[in-house]
Amino acid sequence: MGVTRSASVALSALVAGCLGYGAHAEVAAPDRPDTPVVQKASVDPALPETASPVAVPASPEAAAPPADASPTPVAEAPPPVPSDPLGAAVAARLADPAPLLPRLTTKDREAIQAFYALGAFKPVWIVDGAYTAAAKAAAARLAAAGEDGLKAAAYPVPVLGTQPLTEAQVADAELKLSAAVALYARDARGGRVHLSSVSRLITPTLDLPAADAVLGRIAPAGVQAGVLLQAYNPSQPGYLALKGRLAAARGGQAPAGEPTVHLPTGPVLKLGMRDPRVPALRTRFALATRTAGTLDTAPGESDAYDSAVSAAVAGFQRRRGLPVTGTLTQQTVAALGRPDAAPVSDDNEAALLVNMERWRWLPADLGRDYVMVNIPEFQVRVFKDGVKRDEARVIVGKTESPTPIFSGLMEYAVVNPSWNVPPSILKNEFLPGLARDPNYAARRGYEVVYRNGNVSVRQPPGERNALGFIKFMFPNNHAVYLHDTPNRSLFSGSRRALSHGCVRVEDPFRFADSVLPAAWSGERLKKLIGKGERTIRLAEKLPVHLAYFTAYVDDLGGYRTLPDLYGYDSRMKIALGLAPGSLLVAKAPAGKATPKLAGSRSPAAASNATPSPEVRRKPVREVRAVQPARTAARPPADFGEPGLWTPTPSRPSSGWW
Repeated sequence: MGVTRSASVALSALVAGCLGYGAHAEVAAPDRPDTPVVQKASVDPALPETASPVAVPASPEAAAPPADASPTPVAEAPPPVPSDPLGAAVAARLADPAPLLPRLTTKDREAIQAFYALGAFKPVWIVDGAYTAAAKAAAARLAAAGEDGLKAAAYPVPVLGTQPLTEAQVADAELKLSAAVALYARDARGGRVHLSSVSRLITPTLDLPAADAVLGRIAPAGVQAGVLLQAYNPSQPGYLALKGRLAAARGGQAPAGEPTVHLPTGPVLKLGMRDPRVPALRTRFALATRTAGTLDTAPGESDAYDSAVSAAVAGFQRRRGLPVTGTLTQQTVAALGRPDAAPVSDDNEAALLVNMERWRWLPADLGRDYVMVNIPEFQVRVFKDGVKRDEARVIVGKTESPTPIFSGLMEYAVVNPSWNVPPSILKNEFLPGLARDPNYAARRGYEVVYRNGNVSVRQPPGERNALGFIKFMFPNNHAVYLHDTPNRSLFSGSRRALSHGCVRVEDPFRFADSVLPAAWSGERLKKLIGKGERTIRLAEKLPVHLAYFTAYVDDLGGYRTLPDLYGYDSRMKIALGLAPGSLLVAKAPAGKATPKLAGSRSPAAASNATPSPEVRRKPVREVRAVQPARTAARPPADFGEPGLWTPTPSRPSSGWW
């Protein structure tokens, strides 16, 4: 079994620490004496470098084992104990299996250990019993996590208090803050949701930062730590527009950043009542101590539950998803004492949070030039130098064969493409037809190739070809791509979920003008029609993003919502804790059909079920379908439409589909 990189780094540092690391463990920062210098275990490429921590090299002579020493297994190497009590307490807390945060992964914990090992287990957030400037700035950002649709309760910051702390208490607070910072950065880049639980066809490559890289960047940043931590969230205009919309929906104040107030129990307060708890409410909502007097009325009393207090309580109830009554109920009192209330049930806010989360699935850098397909909108847009150059209607996958959600790189286009019939259609349609009638395929314009007892079916280029006159290829595990279609009348419909997973473009030659090299204009491509298959490679690979936004802000600043085509919104709300329910699905017993999941039906899921009697086919012995090698990571590039490939499951199956 291999050893993780973070564990290896930690082990190397620990061995070096045994043999003389202490002499080099700390370098004072002259401009910020309260901030300890942090050694970075890895480099985070997601953000620009703004701080340059001091790296402490280990002595090669100290790190090298004696020539006559016998090799010792990594797992059996005894960890050294730092000489100073505080470092020893940090090392002991890291060795303690008790979790730092519930959702912190083993990999992240190993990376945190590697980070502290490189600094001889010195605290980086707490100096002389108090938080550093970086710790305070990072804590402020964690408390304001609600601004970016995250939950502040997921990133608790330990309270140090005013009493002197023991070494063990300092170590626990230190590491819990590190865990909160690392988890925030991970969640900001899309690590909150297990995407396969929403759909197997949501397969973006998430850029999740390593915990040691995050700590190495944030801890030395001083007062800028909060800014750097927030920068892990998306910065695209589409995300920022939704974030602004969320702030407006919450009245400009996110519940996660609100202060708390603990009120004693008492009666329900309604407008006009008086109670000794009201002054605390006025302080909590920054209201005047009492209402000002007028010519007709005397000044109010500080303990009067007047219209100003009632309105402030009503606003709080609205932000926290409570019944908006303006009265101080026991439920409201309990919510006032919590740093983060239960998820808001408002559908509009939930839609904003779900779609903000989907921006985290996209790369931090979409590319200077890129293609964006918004599946529920049935629209594709081409951007050049970050500015929209063109857009067109598209046809996307049906609900039973959804278009996958991921990002790829367009490498080439094919004019006059042929279409190789996917194995699923070959097995279920062509082989039974050929068994009945040897001319079954020929009469439909297909070519049949027999080779070594196997058969393949190909549709040659032409007006009737399923791919039309041109296809645009960005190789991926789903074998989907953008292409033309002979059925152009289908673009006139408003609901265009009609394909088997690929994306059909309304005017492919105009689209080619936007994405192919300038030498290959749409008019030049049209002259190639009917002259044989021709491949045109792009000088630079072009990012293609297949996205799924059901709420967005358009070019004119208008807020638009779209129907949830594949039913993903409801599953995302459950995954984010915005709605009750569970995404856990039990495995079906062998020989029984896999249960259907609302909003996540896919050909892959259907293919795992035993066929029903009405679609069960008798085996055809005259010919055998071509079987791919089980080790193949992706299907041949010319498969894909109509028919949808899904990533290979963890346990190889006997067929493709």
